[in-house]
Amino acid sequence: MGMKIFKIASALLVTFLMATASAAPYALGSKVKPFTANDQHGKEFTLDSKTTYLLLSDDMATGKITNAALDKKGKDYLPKKKAIYVANIHGMPAIGRMFAFRKMKKYSHRIVYGDEKDLMTPFPKHPSHVTVLKLDSAGKVTRISYWDPATQDVATHLK
Repeated sequence: MGMKIFKIASALLVTFLMATASAAPYALGSKVKPFTANDQHGKEFTLDSKTTYLLLSDDMATGKITNAALDKKGKDYLPKKKAIYVANIHGMPAIGRMFAFRKMKKYSHRIVYGDEKDLMTPFPKHPSHVTVLKLDSAGKVTRISYWDPATQDVATHLK
């Protein structure tokens, strides 16, 4: 009886540790798992070795400020920096999507929709900031910074 309980407890511990390890956010040296998502114009984006910077906003308020700041930079700014902006829209209610999507189509820069349930989960977050990951050609994180679009120029994070 004691050995059976030990085996069950061991199996549960291993399962818990594996789940915890996979839930850890990307860190320096982590390889970002490639993903595919659509942008505000319905065009598909796939993360590949051409992307040097990933900018990720996790909440609507930060996203609005980010879009205003990036729109001022113009449509060619992010592509020249090999940067992609991903906005977390998962969980946005249908009525909110209707208005938000219409507005996002007007921005000159590309906005990739983070709409899958777990897409944004592994990325580190800092409240009211955009996470900026610098990636090498193998997709490994070489730098993590947090851009405050309300007070900072994004250029300081894309060097």
